[in-house]
Amino acid sequence: MTDFLSLQQINSAVNFIKPYIEVQPEIGLILGSGLGELAEAIENQVVISTHDIPNWPQSTVKGHKGSLVIGQLEGKNVIVLQGRTHFYEGHNISQLGLPVRVMHKLGIKTLILTNAAGGINSTFTPGDIMLITDHIGLLTMTGTNPLLGPNLDEFGPRFPDMSHLYTPELIDIAEKISDDLGLNVKKGVYVYLSGPSFETAAEIRFLRAIGADAVGMSTVPEAIVARHGGLRILGISGISNQVAQDGTNLATHEEVLEAGKIIVPKLSMLIKAFLQKI
Repeated sequence: MTDFLSLQQINSAVNFIKPYIEVQPEIGLILGSGLGELAEAIENQVVISTHDIPNWPQSTVKGHKGSLVIGQLEGKNVIVLQGRTHFYEGHNISQLGLPVRVMHKLGIKTLILTNAAGGINSTFTPGDIMLITDHIGLLTMTGTNPLLGPNLDEFGPRFPDMSHLYTPELIDIAEKISDDLGLNVKKGVYVYLSGPSFETAAEIRFLRAIGADAVGMSTVPEAIVARHGGLRILGISGISNQVAQDGTNLATHEEVLEAGKIIVPKLSMLIKAFLQKI
């Protein structure tokens, strides 16, 4: 596998998946830690193990199943990734964009990204849902960007605009649904770090000072690739733990997965209603 994601790698994966698809998907979903159960609601499922797909980066983390699920959800044709991969697992960051590129070539126009995140905003509590209004990609800002290497002109320009990366119209729809359903969804800025170590107290104080509301180890590379390709994007964080005011973060991955059991019912309700509206 080359250092940079190539069109040949993307096309090989697309050609492997195409025979399994009877109806072109409209919407892609990537599910974060502990949130994979949402895919169980998909009707007329076709399930493909990502281990069988050429060039697909494999997840090694508990709570990331490693399946691509194709079918219908709330009357929409969807393609859902259960089990994303992360930079900290040793993948080249360029390869993290392959699932998004493949979904794009298979026909999606809208991408919903979900993750489990730590709550930095003092008003957040575990079990909350946050709509991502913007992000701070500390890794992607400092030289580790999924668009490094030769530009894939078929998808987008060499220097893509990242303002309003998370589609305002979709955020407004999700917020209105939240109000109607009484979900009390929050909004905020997600900050992306490489992981796998959780943050020090000083790092949390820094992240809070620069305007972050939640912190995690995923989503941003996928969002950048999706924006480069012109996809509409809705980002949703499930707040799995609350970081103390002094910056203390005693979270464990097991706690993140446990919090997913609280978050999934609310997230499922929100996404299902969202799919009905768009």
